[in-house]
Amino acid sequence: MQRILTRRPARRRWIWVTLVLALLAGLGAWAWLSWSQASRSIRYSTAEVTRGDIIVTVTATGSVQPTTQVDVSSELSGALAEVMVDFNDRVEVGQVLARLDDTNLGEAVQTARAQVQAAEANRKQAEAAAREAEANHESQLELDRRGQSTRLKLIASEVARDRARAAVEAALADVALARARLSEAENDLRKAVIRSPISGVVLNRAAEPGQIVAASLNAPVLFTLAEDLSRMELRVDVDEADIGRVAVGNSAEFTVDAYPDRRFPATITTIRYAPETTDGVVTYKAILTVDNKDGLLRPGMTATATIAVTVETDVLRVPNAALRYEPPRASEDSGGASGRGLVGMIMPGRSSQPSLTRGGSGGRSVWILREGVPVELPVQPGVTDGRMTAITAEGLAEGDRVIIDQTTGG
Repeated sequence: MQRILTRRPARRRWIWVTLVLALLAGLGAWAWLSWSQASRSIRYSTAEVTRGDIIVTVTATGSVQPTTQVDVSSELSGALAEVMVDFNDRVEVGQVLARLDDTNLGEAVQTARAQVQAAEANRKQAEAAAREAEANHESQLELDRRGQSTRLKLIASEVARDRARAAVEAALADVALARARLSEAENDLRKAVIRSPISGVVLNRAAEPGQIVAASLNAPVLFTLAEDLSRMELRVDVDEADIGRVAVGNSAEFTVDAYPDRRFPATITTIRYAPETTDGVVTYKAILTVDNKDGLLRPGMTATATIAVTVETDVLRVPNAALRYEPPRASEDSGGASGRGLVGMIMPGRSSQPSLTRGGSGGRSVWILREGVPVELPVQPGVTDGRMTAITAEGLAEGDRVIIDQTTGG
């Protein structure tokens, strides 16, 4: 009877051991299946490593303007008698644009010419009187040498001679003054004809026949002329944050609203030092030359320019996303295995599932897939255009595929 009672506890221990082993085997199988399923659910997105050019650009806005633009006004006041040109007319240097009423100016010229003639006549009279006074003085000198003249007569002849010479000088001055007035009147008459100072195109006309023109410091602009529309300027405002990267000689392309699908080439020729402040924003003016032989561009068109500030040719390129990518890391949850006893040590918690959180490689590594496993390659990044980055790296070649993203799912 005593022998039977000692065997039953031993059988029960074997039963419990068997149950525990079965439970552990089941839990292990479940954990392996869960980890395998999570691993198989990761999908990687890749991009090809290419070789080509990286162009770093700066964007600026501005307007298209003629290389030389001239505002024409009138130097004289008066009424416009005739306007000879209209909008878009081509003009040459010296071509007549308009005429002022020159009636009074013509009369002033005639008066000045008459004054010149009168001054010339007075000059001739003065010269004749001077010759006579000179001859009388010579006669008095001869008589004085012979003792046939008095001292008073000699002095009187000398004074008369000097007065005659002074009268000649005054007459000559009157002639010069009259001629100067005549030249002034003739110049005013010529200014009554408004001529083009350049060869070009009439952009604007603000003159009409009969219009009264008042010459002053703020004389009204009658005509606006552009010298050569086949070669124009693009004047853009470059932000102060970008001005340090822009230099004379940089090439650029720009678009205008009239031709949104066409890009026009340009080159920076001048960067002005003077700042321009608008609503607290500081910009600097850059001048670009534009070839407009086809005549598509017109003065005043608004343009958006893309200026190439750095150009790297024939370099390895990867998408910027490849430099930001980091493979998933297993999270170390403080409430995981240590907080769940034996079951927590055996069963992997959900916190050990792959996470999409990126690590901190600092943008100096890329990851490539080798036999389905991400492999890190150190790289040296170069310039970037905001989408692609130039890199140098050992073990990376054109055509390789780098990981740029990953997804998880069933």
